[in-house]
Amino acid sequence: MNIPFTNLHQQYLDCKTEIDQAIANTIASSSYITGPDVTVFESAMAEYVGAEDCASTGSGTMALICALRAAGVGPGHEVLTTPHTFVATTEAIVMVGARPVFVDIDPATHLMDLHLMLSQITARTRAVLWVDMYGQCPDLDRMKQICESNDLVMIEDAAHSLGTQWCDQQIGSIADLTCFSFNPVKNLGAMGDAGCVTGSRELMDRVRMYRDHGRTGRYDIVELGYNARIDNMQSNIVLAKLPKLMHWINRKRAICSWYDEQLSDIVKTIHRDPRVGQGHYVYVIQTTQRDALKQFLADRGIQTNVHYATTTHQQPAYQAWYLPCPVAETTVKEILSLPCWYSMTQDQLDHVARSVREFFA
Repeated sequence: MNIPFTNLHQQYLDCKTEIDQAIANTIASSSYITGPDVTVFESAMAEYVGAEDCASTGSGTMALICALRAAGVGPGHEVLTTPHTFVATTEAIVMVGARPVFVDIDPATHLMDLHLMLSQITARTRAVLWVDMYGQCPDLDRMKQICESNDLVMIEDAAHSLGTQWCDQQIGSIADLTCFSFNPVKNLGAMGDAGCVTGSRELMDRVRMYRDHGRTGRYDIVELGYNARIDNMQSNIVLAKLPKLMHWINRKRAICSWYDEQLSDIVKTIHRDPRVGQGHYVYVIQTTQRDALKQFLADRGIQTNVHYATTTHQQPAYQAWYLPCPVAETTVKEILSLPCWYSMTQDQLDHVARSVREFFA
């Protein structure tokens, strides 16, 4: 049995009529960048997460950069962040001229350790940019308390967590700025790059300015900005899929709970905070025999992945900002992501779980 790590084509098949119509309508309108389509998209996303406003961007990375700029983060500032993430998180901080300060992760959740974060706040700290790793957010009540007490901007990298809830409140409506990615592999993916930021109307107006060359009118360039606008085609494709998102996430929740029942006695699984309605971007296990297990599963037709194989602060481009993060540095050598796409069959799930157990037998 061959089991791919994900099945992007199934998303298309589930929404084929809606996606085909969205593409056809975009072509028929000859409107490909900005305009009413983007306004509809931003309104729908703001309503979905319960935010005051939404500003779309051409990618999740540009969402992070524009959010940091909108928050006034720049040279001379420090931003507390996690070393366990895709490089875009740290890249955005450096690109706006700020200094990333790496905070080690909690070994149970792989999220930023809030106790350590508190100890690394200085007079130069301007913001906290955390990551909802694997689709689970940290304790946002505690995060908000820390940020308000220290006058810090809360910026959430929610690339993994659209559809996640904290205490029944949607992610996207809690932080000062929340950044989403619609990369094709996400739970809600475009057919190319796309992203957005949610938050207050005032901050979203600033994000819109930065994403459109720093202008407030057609010929009014008031700040240095970027060409970071979403394509209308991508915004319409994402909107066509949006009604299916919670169905897909609920199915992934059932799959990941089943994996926990089957595997938690033989490998380390990620601790789940009961206050979080997790989005389950990926399902991760941890073992010191990661590489051997990965090969064993590949030999049985099971494709796996690693999220992420190297910490950001150990990448050559970011050596200047290195701080020891021993938990993260160990974790990335031991984690393995198993297939958990929402349309997996029980036979496929059984094959994955049985193969993992066979390896450790």
